[in-house]
Amino acid sequence: MTAGNTGRKRPTISDVARRAGVTKGAVSRALNSGTGVSTGTRERIRLAAVELGWSPSYAARALNGKPLGTIGLVVRRSPEILDFDAFFPSFLSGIESVLSGEEHATVIRFVPDAQTEAATYERLFGDRFVDGFLVTDLRVDDERPAMLHRLGAPAVVVGAPEGSSDLPTITNDAEEAIRGLVRRFADAGHRRIAHVQGDRHMLHALQRRRHWEQAMGEFGLEPGPVEHGGYTIVGGAQATERILARSGDERPTAVFYGSDLMAIGGYSVLGEAGLAIPADVAVAGFDDIPLASFASPPMTTVRSKHRALGSAGARILLDMLKGQAPPLSTVLTGELCIRDSSGDPV
Repeated sequence: MTAGNTGRKRPTISDVARRAGVTKGAVSRALNSGTGVSTGTRERIRLAAVELGWSPSYAARALNGKPLGTIGLVVRRSPEILDFDAFFPSFLSGIESVLSGEEHATVIRFVPDAQTEAATYERLFGDRFVDGFLVTDLRVDDERPAMLHRLGAPAVVVGAPEGSSDLPTITNDAEEAIRGLVRRFADAGHRRIAHVQGDRHMLHALQRRRHWEQAMGEFGLEPGPVEHGGYTIVGGAQATERILARSGDERPTAVFYGSDLMAIGGYSVLGEAGLAIPADVAVAGFDDIPLASFASPPMTTVRSKHRALGSAGARILLDMLKGQAPPLSTVLTGELCIRDSSGDPV
């Protein structure tokens, strides 16, 4: 016996067929396309596979040109983002909620730059490591949707690209929620409202700023100063320090942060400056991370449905891999969560 070999034979598709009392072809159809067999037979085959502990051989599926059951996620950020990031943990949880029920898996690659990113997409799909991709973190002038379309790679874009897209998209639309937030500030008497923007290269950061600027115009307000916080607590704190450095009428009385993490950094700086929230400076964030409702005072924020984005994106991509035509655009709606930090209307 070879060292490390337990002697236990891996169950085969023939074993599943014998256990279920059907042909190998019926097992193949039931476990791959799901077509050509009755519901009762498909369930009997599924139970037989579970009882035997059978799972598909990914190497054999690759050689036969069949889907491997893996989807790719290429992230051009540091792996350390998962420590505090508001988006990825919930997004990945949503993906897993769909893939685990279908015996699929996610392949995640963190890359440092654009050149490595493009090569990684090409290698993962060209060498058949993955069947398709979920594309996140859209950037200004992002070339990835066009590149994946040229590769013929099934993909779903998470976010709203500038202009049209050849790939299906799923978006969290926060425009109305941000408008409601600005209305809340305006009703409380604020006329100078600042914005702390996230990563200036990220398209969703730019879109949040645009929604804020548009809402300010609708309520007859001049958009206040804009600082950049990079979606981190430290960045939010530093941006708040720059806002407070403005004197007299130039200093805003309310701040809309592009993420709750940046707002938490702002809370710290405002407290150290002896300013009360919301009496001296009203505050609102974006994301609705769990900590937002436990901040002091509880933080008004825009709830972004990160987990739903992951689950819906994964479902659309799996349907594409099964040959179904995807919806061109799927839109989820952001939700304004009003808490004490934004103050009360006058």
